[in-house]
Amino acid sequence: MTQPVTIIMIEDDEGHARLIERNIRRSGVNNEIVSFPNGTDAMQHLFGADGSGLVQKGNALLILLDLNLPDMTGIDILRQIKENKYLKASPVVVLTTTDDSQEIKRCYELGCNVYITKPVNYENFANAIRQLGLFFSVIQVPPAAP
Repeated sequence: MTQPVTIIMIEDDEGHARLIERNIRRSGVNNEIVSFPNGTDAMQHLFGADGSGLVQKGNALLILLDLNLPDMTGIDILRQIKENKYLKASPVVVLTTTDDSQEIKRCYELGCNVYITKPVNYENFANAIRQLGLFFSVIQVPPAAP
């Protein structure tokens, strides 16, 4: 039996976080969503007290990452996740307002799996998240390294 996938959402805008979760649910995804309003709390959860990431060993995670956070950059978080032996196989979906081509390229070079620019229009944003939820319902996520 496969491990249920936990969705880690790192999003500082409370309205966006609610909209993302609501529309993921509308697409039929019922996985646990653990939300963090800043990078510091998310990193502590992901890497544990000792900073090794061992705390996630065997867990199947899918990470939704905003790049524009109040305390650190999403780029730094992405880099640390993809450099960690326990977390590097976890898919990272960058979901941000930034559509700069250099930043998009950098995220893919660092190992992000999907880069989505948040539409400004509410209905388009909601629709994009529902489509993302459908994507989540079919992808396979490996557990963190043993």
